Amino acid sequence: MAAPGSVLVMGAGAVGSYVGGCLAAAGVPVTLVGRPRVLDAIAQHGLMLTDRDGGRHEVPAGALRLSTGLPADAKPALVLLTVKSAATAEAARALGEALPAGTPVVSLQNGIGNAAVAQQAAPALHVLPGMVPYNIAEIGPGAFHRGTAGRLASRDDAALRPWQPVFDAAGVPLDLPADLLAVQWGKLLLNLNNPVNALSGLPLRAQLLDRGWRRCFAALIDEALAVLDAAGIEPAQLVAVPPRRLPTLLRLPNGLFRIVAARMLRIDAKARSSMADDVALGRRTEVDALSGEVVRLAQAHGLAAPRNARMVELLDGGWPAPPPRLSAEALQRGLGL
Repeated sequence: MAAPGSVLVMGAGAVGSYVGGCLAAAGVPVTLVGRPRVLDAIAQHGLMLTDRDGGRHEVPAGALRLSTGLPADAKPALVLLTVKSAATAEAARALGEALPAGTPVVSLQNGIGNAAVAQQAAPALHVLPGMVPYNIAEIGPGAFHRGTAGRLASRDDAALRPWQPVFDAAGVPLDLPADLLAVQWGKLLLNLNNPVNALSGLPLRAQLLDRGWRRCFAALIDEALAVLDAAGIEPAQLVAVPPRRLPTLLRLPNGLFRIVAARMLRIDAKARSSMADDVALGRRTEVDALSGEVVRLAQAHGLAAPRNARMVELLDGGWPAPPPRLSAEALQRGLGL
């Protein structure tokens, strides 16, 4: 399947390197723009892309264009914006200054509002919101592993329809749902586990097998669902369990949870949250793009979301000092459970 042109990945971290690398492995011309730490490793080792289903792609460094800044001659047919949320405006301004007007940019970032921020910073570009359903872990120099399942999504748009068979052929299928906002909120509910996981210091599967940590996750979802009800938003179902049944499932005793949530637990031992990676690397987390979105939506409807606000405080309030490493019992107390 011939691609409509080249792809530029703005922010080649775990998600950008994995999706961009899969496209490159399928023959798409790809430029990765990212930090020297990541790009130097790719330049030395190439890309090694693996997944929980046994898939494996090796992409030599020579098959990619690597750059720590936006190349002056860049004229991609598609941009994947994968920087951390705090860098969205700066990255979008750089794209807007360098790329032709109307260039499609898909925000494959956490949270709800990054596409709007990018569009405001680069009004001449055509910015589309998107959603990444799966977990990508950096497991070694130039090595990235997809530990969970799912399909990419973006707002339905004529600019993206020719790209769908290309993404399919690359093993990173792209859906264009009619109601992307519902899909984004469905994903954000699941991502409310990211700050819990970051505070736990555990791999995702191990953390989900602990009822204490699950109770914290369930409480954050309950609070978010109440806020979504007030806003008239019905989140989409992205996993085997409907969003409104998920808190009940999470609160089950461990033995019963293992049985009932067998599909949900199809996470390999290498998977961890991107927020845990940020904490390990001393970077500011994206908790404001997750729990912070719940808090802002609550405030817009005259409500409070104290438990999600507490997660923002714990992960972001003392930065650049590292967040505390808590036990499940301590976090439950902090959330009033």
